[in-house]
Amino acid sequence: MSKKKGNRPGVRRMGRILAFQVLYGFSMNPVEGREQLEAQFERNPQVEAEENELVRDFARTLFLGVTERLGEVDELVEKFSQHWKIARIARVELAILRLSLYEMVHTDMPVKAAINEGVELAKKFGDGNSKNFINGILDGAAKGMNGK
Repeated sequence: MSKKKGNRPGVRRMGRILAFQVLYGFSMNPVEGREQLEAQFERNPQVEAEENELVRDFARTLFLGVTERLGEVDELVEKFSQHWKIARIARVELAILRLSLYEMVHTDMPVKAAINEGVELAKKFGDGNSKNFINGILDGAAKGMNGK
C-alpha cells in the first residue's frame, strides 16, 4: 500500500524554501569563508527546526552554492533586472532571484521549473508585486541566456 502525499510539498521544494530563508538572513548578516557560511547555515533557527535531513542537505547545497558564487549570481541579477541595482531590490526578492538564477545556471534544473519555483517563493513570501517582478526578471534571464 502506498502512502499518499496529499498537498505536502516534496523534499526539494521544502529544501528550496529553507535555502531561501537562510539566504534572506544572509542578506542581513553576510559572512565570508566556507566555515563561517556553514556555521551561519547550521545556526539558522529554521534549519535547527527542520527535522528532515534530506531537506536540510538540499538546502545546504543550494545555500553554499549561491554564496560561493555570489559575485557571479549578483552580476546576473543586475544584468537582467534592467536598471535595478542590488541595493534597491528588496531582500525577499533578492534572495529569490539569487536562488533561482543559481539554479538556472549551475544545476540541471530546467529553466522553466526554476522560474516557476521562484514565482512560487514570491507568492509565499513576497508582497503583491513580487511574483510579477520575479517572473519578469527570470523570464528575461532565460531569454538572455537562451534557455537550457
